[in-house]
Amino acid sequence: MCRRLIIRRYDLFGLSAAAVCLLSAPAWGEGDPAHGRARAQMCEGCHGIAGYRTAYPRVYSVPMIGGQQAAYIVKTLQDYKRGVRKHPTMNGIAATLSDQDMVDLAAYYASGTRK
Repeated sequence: MCRRLIIRRYDLFGLSAAAVCLLSAPAWGEGDPAHGRARAQMCEGCHGIAGYRTAYPRVYSVPMIGGQQAAYIVKTLQDYKRGVRKHPTMNGIAATLSDQDMVDLAAYYASGTRK
């Protein structure tokens, strides 16, 4: 009887640990390029113009992000959102994006479907 109780406690511990792992996993999965395209309108004003340079807060050549690796785009957006990377415009835009928005934007730009 005592041994059976110990096994049940370990089983319960294992099930609890598995539940915590599943619940703490990111809520988003793979990115959806179609949703990313819808969100990309705010990006295209700068990133969609060849040779575009911003004038605020300083002259800055805007990188073209079409064809960039998705993981890089997500990491960069997360860094802007957390303030690790500093650029007033990008910090403000990234602050409005959810994790899923970032993944969707990255899927869109990495997919090569961007025109």
